[in-house]
Amino acid sequence: MSFTYDDVGATREPGHCPPGFRPLHVRTRLGEGEPVFQRAVEAVLTWQMHREMGVGIDASAERAAPGVDVTVTLAGMIKAPCRVVWTLEEPRRAGWAYGTLPGHPESGEEAFVVDRTGDGTVWLTVNAFSRPAKWYAKAGGPANRAFQHAYARRCGAVLRRLSGGDETD
Repeated sequence: MSFTYDDVGATREPGHCPPGFRPLHVRTRLGEGEPVFQRAVEAVLTWQMHREMGVGIDASAERAAPGVDVTVTLAGMIKAPCRVVWTLEEPRRAGWAYGTLPGHPESGEEAFVVDRTGDGTVWLTVNAFSRPAKWYAKAGGPANRAFQHAYARRCGAVLRRLSGGDETD
């Protein structure tokens, strides 16, 4: 199965959004320190963050890696097939991105990156670009876009809790 868009891997470039797609950028403060960073990285790379959000995750591997197929199930009905296109594991940054496959309600890519800044603050950044692919995603219009933003904000809230971070943004 091939991707449903051409710019595979484009979420590696912060701020890049291919023509015809809508960008999404949500950054959430998780807390401070190396222990928060390590717990957050593990939760992102092992699908724990997604599972704790209440979405179904069926992945071909226990950990995110390029080429791993992932099907996200929303509300027990909407199946969204994806494939991991890149991963990142550095001393102060780690994460991954997946791209949409045929059958996904959207077309595009979404990245989840945890980073620890020089002052020790730990952040989750959800960076994506997308456009509707299925009729119901097109019909959802602005409500669909609001759902995507809410989903990205919820990722941050759930990861803050999982990593033992603080309660402020």
